[in-house]
Amino acid sequence: MWIRGIVGIVLIVIGGVWTAQGSGAMHGSAMTGHSQYTGLGVVVILIGLGLVGWAWRLRSRGPR
Repeated sequence: MWIRGIVGIVLIVIGGVWTAQGSGAMHGSAMTGHSQYTGLGVVVILIGLGLVGWAWRLRSRGPR
């Protein structure tokens, strides 16, 4: 459960950086200004949110 949440948070952060670089909001990389990284970043953020939501749902169920 904790692993899913941690991996989800890491993916959200990485996706946020890729989205910012792809859209040109963050400079200093070869990825800056390339729109495919914006789309890839959004997909990675959604996967991360899914993992965090899955971990949260398992946590709220409690032990069986």
